[in-house]
Amino acid sequence: MNKTLEILLAGCCLAIVSAVAGAQGLPKSGSISWHTGWKNVGETLSAADGHLQGHGSAVGTAFNDDGSGPLHLGPAECVYTFLSLDDAAPSKGYCAFGDPDGDRIFMDWFGEGNSGTNVIVGGTGKYLGITGSGPWTGSGPTGSNGGWVTFQRLDYKLP
Repeated sequence: MNKTLEILLAGCCLAIVSAVAGAQGLPKSGSISWHTGWKNVGETLSAADGHLQGHGSAVGTAFNDDGSGPLHLGPAECVYTFLSLDDAAPSKGYCAFGDPDGDRIFMDWFGEGNSGTNVIVGGTGKYLGITGSGPWTGSGPTGSNGGWVTFQRLDYKLP
């Protein structure tokens, strides 16, 4: 009877440890693919004929493409600037993407038109010490209310 109880308790402990590690753990390196629905609010100024500049912010929700995992159903917040000179449109900004548990990844991003690169500049919680980068592409605006969608991938490493 004691041996059966010991085996049962050991199995329960292993299950609990595995569940906690799975919830907290993230592979030391890999890729995260996600898409984000955004509400964009900004201002565009006409600096000269054919030359625009602007700034704004976007808030939204991130959805891991696998339907669960890192950055799934977490907050997404960005600020940006852009300049449009004779059909060239460089843009620059900073974002914070998170999980529902409050852990965050911070990014410095740049692009031209509707595509560019995210570069990780920091993280909190399970993302502390994270480094890496990856591409993004966007589509929008969708409708007249400032909605956008971006598709993103990060190739990352943890310490």
